[in-house]
Amino acid sequence: MSIPPRRGPGRPRKVPAVQQRALVLEAARRVFAREGLRAATIEEIAHRAGVTRQAVYEQFGDKNALFDAMIAALMDELNGLFATPPQLADEVDDATWVRAHFSQVLHYLDCNPDCGLLVQEAVRTRDPMLAQVRVRLTVVYVEALQRRFELRGVRLGRAAEALITMAVGMAEALNSLSWSGERPDTETLIDLLTEFAVGGLAAITSGPPELIERLK
Repeated sequence: MSIPPRRGPGRPRKVPAVQQRALVLEAARRVFAREGLRAATIEEIAHRAGVTRQAVYEQFGDKNALFDAMIAALMDELNGLFATPPQLADEVDDATWVRAHFSQVLHYLDCNPDCGLLVQEAVRTRDPMLAQVRVRLTVVYVEALQRRFELRGVRLGRAAEALITMAVGMAEALNSLSWSGERPDTETLIDLLTEFAVGGLAAITSGPPELIERLK
């Protein structure tokens, strides 16, 4: 049986474009999380990905476009994770229901610190990809909140969208806050967000009926 000759020194085999793109995005995720958009360089990302700098430019164009592509890939991942809200019995109280939703997100960020850092960077740079994902995630939670209150005979209308938008904004603000001293533990942050959100629900659903009507 003949033995194929060993490959001699020279240029390495070309990595398929799809695999190359995945390697660059994974390297970009690590570098952007550690360095931020401004300090990160194409050279470092290419080195970590094991590809040439030219290959990165050919795939993505420039550093900003690479950051956008990396954020888009990250947000697709989050969409898949959070597309289905926590499944809870209809009779659970509002605090338990709200807390479960905040826990789903904040515990994921705890286990994936790079993700939290990248979301902070996307907020800081006002990356448009983050806005698109925020809209998609808001729709999921708005529909869940509307279904919950329709079971009580209450139609929240656009009040649900207002409440979820404020809740998402609070979660993002706390996640990106530069704490003086040690950051509070995640359970404390979840409790704080829950209190604010439940208070908002009570104010809208137990307040003057015309408030919901004005938001419909």
